[in-house]
Amino acid sequence: DSEEDTKQQENRSNLKNKSSKRKKRDEETEEAETRKKDNSGRAEGDQSTKEELSLAASEEEANPPPSSFVVLGDYDRKPVQKVRPFLPQWLAEPKLVQKRIKDNLVPIRDVPGIHPRLLKKLQMNGIESFFPVQAEVIPAILQSASNGYLMGQGGYRPKDICVSAPTGSGKTLSFVIPIVQVLLHRVVCQVRALVVLPTKELAQQVSKVFNIYTDGTGLKVVLITGQKSFAKEQEMLVQKKVTGYCSLADIIVATPGRLTDHISQTPGFSLTQLRFLIIDEADRMIDDMHQNCLNQIVKAAFQVENDSGSNMLFQRTKPGPITAASSCYPQIPLQKLLFSATLTQDPEKLQQLDLFQPRLFTSVYSEKKTLGDGTETEQDTKKYTLPEGLSQCYVPCDLNSKPLLLLHFMLTMKFTRVLCFTNSREASHRLFLLVQAFGGVTVAEFSSRLSPNERQRTMKEFEQGKIQLLISTDATARGIDIKGVNYVINYDAPQFIRTYIHRVGRTARAGEAGVAFSLVLRIQERRFLRMLKDAGIQDVKKQPVKGNSLKPLVQQYEEALCKLEKTVKVIETGKEI
Repeated sequence: DSEEDTKQQENRSNLKNKSSKRKKRDEETEEAETRKKDNSGRAEGDQSTKEELSLAASEEEANPPPSSFVVLGDYDRKPVQKVRPFLPQWLAEPKLVQKRIKDNLVPIRDVPGIHPRLLKKLQMNGIESFFPVQAEVIPAILQSASNGYLMGQGGYRPKDICVSAPTGSGKTLSFVIPIVQVLLHRVVCQVRALVVLPTKELAQQVSKVFNIYTDGTGLKVVLITGQKSFAKEQEMLVQKKVTGYCSLADIIVATPGRLTDHISQTPGFSLTQLRFLIIDEADRMIDDMHQNCLNQIVKAAFQVENDSGSNMLFQRTKPGPITAASSCYPQIPLQKLLFSATLTQDPEKLQQLDLFQPRLFTSVYSEKKTLGDGTETEQDTKKYTLPEGLSQCYVPCDLNSKPLLLLHFMLTMKFTRVLCFTNSREASHRLFLLVQAFGGVTVAEFSSRLSPNERQRTMKEFEQGKIQLLISTDATARGIDIKGVNYVINYDAPQFIRTYIHRVGRTARAGEAGVAFSLVLRIQERRFLRMLKDAGIQDVKKQPVKGNSLKPLVQQYEEALCKLEKTVKVIETGKEI
């Protein structure tokens, strides 16, 4: 019995222990659940307080309380405003000239003030209408000279004129016609007009136009570019008589270097009666550091002549404040006329020219485009204007395929009258020899390697169609009017936008159609497109050429390379001898 009692007691105690353990476990689980609930409640409370704080902070930012404290170095996000250059009024508000030549031709008789003799000359040369630039600029120059050579009462001085218009828009005739007309009734032969140009070829071209319109008028045009000996040019400029030196030129067309030589070294050469100073391709004249030349011209124009005692009444003094004394004596004004397809808008550079109340005629401006809803938006302003009929393409390529691409255009695509540009005269000569060795193309080169007479003959043959491919340096890219150029190929991509503008401007002249191709290395493609985009030129099409179309030319091309290598060796050995 005692054993049974002890067993029962043990069982009871075990049961009690188990029940107490269960109670403890239940209590622990209940405590854990209550803790979780408390933590979640606290988290929700913290989140709500954070949201309330952020809302309060945003409200404070939106409506900041008035405070006397300033936070230094605080950063506010503001839209970056585009910096617009501050330009002088004459640059900011120019006289706009129509861009589209063919749609805006003006009959020559509708332009007021032109002399009947010059109207007849224009018609004899097949000109019945003026281009927009000519129709605007010719009357402006004639009006500035309406008072004749002498200044009017009150010290009248004509405003200087600047013209920025695309290549082939007729800028040369814009100054030739009014200058010839103003000088028609001159009595004494003196240098009244001076045209300064950067290259010999361009000077020859302008001189030829002057000779056409001065024929039969008695006006004398002299070209000084260094193509003739210095002594011969001196004989053309001045003549020594018993009474002293007299001028033999009314109009001088010159390049800067030769002109400065005559100013300093030719006895009797005087610019004191100069009425018009024309600077063609003005941006290049400024960029190429010919500023010293311009300073010398102005200095010579206002130089006091010692031996002209009887002419002291008409001596010109440098412009200054208008006073009663300065208005007493009549003076010949010096008027500056600037022309360029890429006229700079840098006021600092233009300041060097010392212009007087200038007027700007430009075809470089933004056009308003009407959208479908009737609103007008202004397109991006272009820095430069290209000819209206010009189509532009670029061909991505590698260095080895460039000659093949040129031959492909000439032989497969049958391009005619092509003007091809390289970046150096050595590259021009090598390419000329290669195309000549390949055969099948009438080719010539045009660079400073040739004499002036050879260059003139080459240009004439190209215009006549005897030469189909003319490989040139940038010597022909400035201003020269080459007739009948159908295609311009930039064999070497231009490094500067102005070079591109002047190169492609050799085609599509005077409202005609033309195409410009640029062979661009793939490594240059991004920079080339950015350069055009920055200048506002966006209508340039990508024109890839497949490698299969070049394969038929490869074998003959390799043979031409072997010929070229032999030719170069012969030239080098000849030089050594």
